[in-house]
Amino acid sequence: MIYDRFQQEAIDHINQGHSVIVSAPTGAGKTAIAEYIISNSIRNNLGVIYTAPIKALSNQKFRDFQDQFQDNIGILTGDVSINPQAPVMIMTTEIFRNKLLDEPDSLNKYSWIIFDEIHYIDNPERGTVWEESLIFLPKHMNLLGLSATIPNIQQFANWIESIHDKTIKVVIEENRPVPLHFLFQCQNEIVDKIERLKRLRSSKPNRLNSLIDYLRTNDGLPAIYFVFSRKRAEELAQDLYGFKFLDTKETRAITQMYEDLLARFNLKHEQSAQILYPLVQRGIAYHHAGMLPTLKEVIERLFTSRLLKVIFTTETFALGINMPSRSVMFDGLRKFYGTYVRNLKTRDFYQMAGRAGRRGIDKEGFVYTRINPQRINFEEVSRIILGKPEEVKSQLNTSYATILNLYEKYQEELFKIYPLSLHYYQSRKNEQRQALNLLDAKLRLLKDLGYIYEGKLTEKGKFAKTVYGYELVLAELYDQNILEQLDEFELGVVASAVVFEPRKNQRMPHSISKSSRALKRICEETYDRIKDKERRYKIYPFSKLPYFHLCSSMETWLRGTNFDKTLQMTDCDEGEVVRYFRMSVQVLREISQAPIASYLLKDKIKETIRVINRDIVDAEKQLREG
Repeated sequence: MIYDRFQQEAIDHINQGHSVIVSAPTGAGKTAIAEYIISNSIRNNLGVIYTAPIKALSNQKFRDFQDQFQDNIGILTGDVSINPQAPVMIMTTEIFRNKLLDEPDSLNKYSWIIFDEIHYIDNPERGTVWEESLIFLPKHMNLLGLSATIPNIQQFANWIESIHDKTIKVVIEENRPVPLHFLFQCQNEIVDKIERLKRLRSSKPNRLNSLIDYLRTNDGLPAIYFVFSRKRAEELAQDLYGFKFLDTKETRAITQMYEDLLARFNLKHEQSAQILYPLVQRGIAYHHAGMLPTLKEVIERLFTSRLLKVIFTTETFALGINMPSRSVMFDGLRKFYGTYVRNLKTRDFYQMAGRAGRRGIDKEGFVYTRINPQRINFEEVSRIILGKPEEVKSQLNTSYATILNLYEKYQEELFKIYPLSLHYYQSRKNEQRQALNLLDAKLRLLKDLGYIYEGKLTEKGKFAKTVYGYELVLAELYDQNILEQLDEFELGVVASAVVFEPRKNQRMPHSISKSSRALKRICEETYDRIKDKERRYKIYPFSKLPYFHLCSSMETWLRGTNFDKTLQMTDCDEGEVVRYFRMSVQVLREISQAPIASYLLKDKIKETIRVINRDIVDAEKQLREG
């Protein structure tokens, strides 16, 4: 194989036994470096772990690598475990971090860890997991980090070098193999320079039809249209119904392929699949997190067949999933960032824009941005598209479970671990002091609540250290002997409540069962006591409140009812319900892995998982059948 300059540079460093971090644009071909390590390791009987930030990407990599390397590939994501003894294991970063803390010896057989999208360390919700994974990286493991373009990549590498006795080689590629050409739709005109936007004088609204006509005329298809709302993705796709992008032969081909895939994934009678039918026959589709995971996979496969010409999708489609197109369109340049809507980060813009331009097919990719001057000024447009990508910053916020695991090993010495963090490396003295104070406050709270006593973890502490993210509420319920007394239904309801996160202004169902009402009261009282303590110790953000919005759906599903009837019990999208049910399974597994959980509790959990994890919820089945 002939490698590009940056790929060969990285491979040369790898052959010399070095760890490597690669910073390159989306679509530049970073995966080829990972594939080199995997094939080389298999040849030399060495183990490799490949981590990805989202399960959809883990699943895709499992399929791709399995095609190349057959039985040498396994996957472990919390709700999926296939071929777990394979020499090459794909897993979410959370699973890897948990292994580092809970069972480090299980990693002895692996020589390499590959972090895909390593810039995710900057993610406010989950970045801590990447940081902890890098801090506790075993000495015997070499590291390959694959990253989008980030300006402080050398600082990032220097930090890793400073805490591990190993050289980190940095490989930077600024150019894409397929260059991008930027165009703008503003006041319903298409222009190719930001400066020209300022000269437009008409006050016409942007029309989607005009933009699509322009793409068709200028050989701009297939195209991905990024939009920051699930509902809008569907509405825009329906707005395009008047267009027919396929000829008779192509229509027959995509119809046959769609029907075959629906049959394979048992989706023929799903209403959501039927709604997409007339759009698919015209070469149009949408894709977002509210859809059934199996239906999303069907759409992805149609897109890779090149028969889908326009797909309306949310930004998760840009994250590592290998779905390039000739053009990318942006509905706008503003999105919701956790707590408020703001203009796009340059890095996020290029993560999506980088899907334009298919290597080996297109000489250049085209990126169209729809501009409404009343929502964003031209200076901001220029900053987003022409500016420097944002630096990666630590988002460290160590969980109670991590603290308990560390305390078990290091006792009070655990405070010496914070100076190993990226947060410490990047922060000023007062920020370092605040971080240490927060760590100290969390430790004092754990002692106050009886998780630690006389330098050792109590039974409650041993329970909490296995349940990341939901540890205090579940451990308090365990300590009050409530978990042990719950039946299989109630265990499912509690699991769904601890993982569920309502959308803004989403309301509870009007009527819930008597047992769920009682559980809700117990959980809320327990949570209030925890929050009271956290407030007193000045710990922020507070632990997550259990939300019982899905309790009726979970009860219905646990009774063996079909998915359509289960959906009628909630206002959540079907994809959300599947995702939360899968997350419930993962939490229940973590509870049952607690060494001090009784056999009675473990048996009940096993039964609860068996009933939840069926049909459309069964992620492992989806992967095996796919």
